[in-house]
Amino acid sequence: MTADRPIRVLIAKPGLDGHDRGAKVVARALRDAGMEVIYTGIRQTPKMIAEAALQEDVQVVGLSILSGAHLELFPRVIEELRARGVDDVLMFAGGIIPDEDVPSVKEMGFSAVFGPGTDTADIIDFVKQHAPRHA
Repeated sequence: MTADRPIRVLIAKPGLDGHDRGAKVVARALRDAGMEVIYTGIRQTPKMIAEAALQEDVQVVGLSILSGAHLELFPRVIEELRARGVDDVLMFAGGIIPDEDVPSVKEMGFSAVFGPGTDTADIIDFVKQHAPRHA
């Protein structure tokens, strides 16, 4: 990545969640911080998310989930990303993820889990510090 190329971030809502206010707040904050943000909208399948990440050549994928299906859906998203050769992205999650599930989510490959009420500045800093650099 050159110094003038912004970090590209995909924000997605896997599964049947119908509420996306938090995802939109995060997407807007990242955009306002100078990143290129692609928001896929609600009710995305793992295949749709992975295909968007590939097509948009993102460096970061953020998944927001409220339904409680994270232990089922997150591994499917990662599987679909890997099937497309998208394995060099920074992954983070947000939404309603119980504390006891956070270690499992991190073992899947998510570098951070942000719960409700997280300051968007913390998410921005995290992405800026950890996003892989593309040439």
